[in-house]
Amino acid sequence: MKVFQKKLKETRTLCGLTQRQVAEALGISQPSYIRYENGSSEPTLENLAKIADLFDVSVDFLLGRKEY
Repeated sequence: MKVFQKKLKETRTLCGLTQRQVAEALGISQPSYIRYENGSSEPTLENLAKIADLFDVSVDFLLGRKEY
């Protein structure tokens, strides 16, 4: 999952969002979101889709399967 962690953090940073802002958009706590970025937890399928929508990227991009 290291690819996901890297893509998640890079994309959030490029979008100019804080971890808190992303967590609020997902309806989860900031510590829960931080666990996604540091790899100690994985998002549910529902939250993975929400992350992709929030960043306007595909789930495949977040998982490292596509370049966009």
